[in-house]
Amino acid sequence: MKMKFFGLVVVALSSVSWLRAADLVLAEKGKGALPIVLAKESSAFTREAVKELAVSIEKVTGARPQIIEGEPAVVPPQAIWVGVQPGVAKLFPGTNFEFQHPEETLLAANDKHVVIAGRDRWVAPNAQTEYGTVNAVYSFMQDQLGVRWLWPGELGEDVIPKERIVIAPFEQRYHPQIRSREGVFHYSSLDNKGYGKSHEWTLRQRLQLGSLAMEGGHGFGDWWERYHDKHPEIFALQPDGTRSGFPNPRTAKLCVSNPLVLKLWLEDVEADLKANPGKTVFNASPNDGWASGHCVCVNCRAWDHPDGEPRRFNWYKLAEVHPALSDRDVTFANKAGELLKARYPGKDYRVLMLSYGHSRPAPVAARPADNVLMTLVANFYGRTGLVDIGSTRGDTYREQFDAWTKVSSSFLWRPNTGSPAGWQQGLPDLSTQQTIRDLKDVAAAGCVGIFIDGVWEHWATLGPQYYVMAQLVWDPNKDAQAILADYYQRGFGPAAGPVREYYEALEKARMAFTAKNLDGGVFLFPELYTPELLRESQGRLDRAAAAVPAGSVYQRRVAFVQVGLDYTRLIMENVTLMGRYWKKKDESVAKQVRDNWAAIDKLINTTPYAINVGPVRPITPRMAGLHPDYPPAKVKKARAVDLDLN
Repeated sequence: MKMKFFGLVVVALSSVSWLRAADLVLAEKGKGALPIVLAKESSAFTREAVKELAVSIEKVTGARPQIIEGEPAVVPPQAIWVGVQPGVAKLFPGTNFEFQHPEETLLAANDKHVVIAGRDRWVAPNAQTEYGTVNAVYSFMQDQLGVRWLWPGELGEDVIPKERIVIAPFEQRYHPQIRSREGVFHYSSLDNKGYGKSHEWTLRQRLQLGSLAMEGGHGFGDWWERYHDKHPEIFALQPDGTRSGFPNPRTAKLCVSNPLVLKLWLEDVEADLKANPGKTVFNASPNDGWASGHCVCVNCRAWDHPDGEPRRFNWYKLAEVHPALSDRDVTFANKAGELLKARYPGKDYRVLMLSYGHSRPAPVAARPADNVLMTLVANFYGRTGLVDIGSTRGDTYREQFDAWTKVSSSFLWRPNTGSPAGWQQGLPDLSTQQTIRDLKDVAAAGCVGIFIDGVWEHWATLGPQYYVMAQLVWDPNKDAQAILADYYQRGFGPAAGPVREYYEALEKARMAFTAKNLDGGVFLFPELYTPELLRESQGRLDRAAAAVPAGSVYQRRVAFVQVGLDYTRLIMENVTLMGRYWKKKDESVAKQVRDNWAAIDKLINTTPYAINVGPVRPITPRMAGLHPDYPPAKVKKARAVDLDLN
């Protein structure tokens, strides 16, 4: 009887001399490797993943597998089969190759063959919607070959050389609960060419190719330009009797009870599908600028529940307290969902609706339909206890999230991160243990997607948190503490202990700081990153550097982490100096700050991936006030440098 094992089943025999009869040698130093047989109709993504698989096998053993495209006429006596191919079922007679779940993956081995496959779906020749096989290849590389991608780039890849790769018989099936994953590191999502520098890493972590692609923003940003002349009646009625597009064209709200709005929305859906046949989620969320401009017409107000949480509105320069818009927004989304079903029967199309601004509280009576995907903008990522600024009851974002999960059949978590302790500025704003708890909690509540706005990709200061996030989003049931232990050991070897102490001490200090200061602004950060904390942190990295062999990969990785501390120290110097400068301008201070920025540029431009330079240039809003040529637009009271800049 064939034994089936679930989970990690690699047996490395570099230190033992025996093989069980059923074990399969994939590759052996000096003797070669089994061929990889790639399914004939494989996508470009699958082909690239298979090339990486072959390279990884070579890195482990020195033996490079041959890649055979399409099932050969003569079946190899032993092989690695990638993708479901006609003859594979005969080689695995006890294995079911009918995939029942979206993105389902299958890894299996017997004494002759390995199969790596997954559910792949297309709606058109060039419109793939599920990438099970690609994700299965990367799962195999991580779980069976032991490859780690700790952070992007060559330095972050960790491969353990072995004399041979041996696989015991096993079968492992998996399908991800969180189907919308590309938004976790959305700057490195498939089509995002902005700040992101980690596209290959997100692909290897099985985040980039999800099956429930969603937009992170709002649904009608261009409608004022398109329709305000021809259809002014579809825009929100303001208290002064106008439909003016208040507060501005990009954030103009709609008169959602007007049937023409949904008619035009459906026309946009049809156009979207012509351009992108693989699209399945269609945004119907109100525009941004949540505090202003919502429709006051009788029909729209009739969709609001009188018992909804009172919220503070700005009705065209007229302050008013009004029930939350949650019931209104859900009603609109449900009507859009009805039209979608009627127009495309049998299709798994969904309406996306943000719970944001005045719809953050859960609805009183309306309930999202089964094809309405609620996206909960609950900002508790890294900020537990944060109260919604629009709430009159003092509800926290976490309380609002929990309330929504009780009334929604399908939802995503879409937090805005803010910058409680320098998250956006590239500082070690670590909330790793809290993030682990939050990810596991939202998964347990039934979350099917996560979009985080935003993860800025500063790997030297936030690497451990990023890594465990990626692993848990793919599989929330994993042991997060084991993931972290593996990260430190694989990444830093004999320096694992002091490097872990370094990050955890920073996290402990950060959590104490944010318990009292949430989004206090950069001029408060010296209260956290004190000279004492920086000295203690340097001592831990000094111990790490002393523990690793000179010239080793571990030494290079400790140096990578050191870049993050050096960067933090320079930024703190600039914060302190510029605090004084804006109080009383001094050219000697300005020169020191400019010299520090030159050192920062050199530091991060010579160490790829350590700090993502794009988001932290002095010209960016998040660094405002930290360079003499770029004064702050608005600076909060900064106690740490004895300022009064309100």
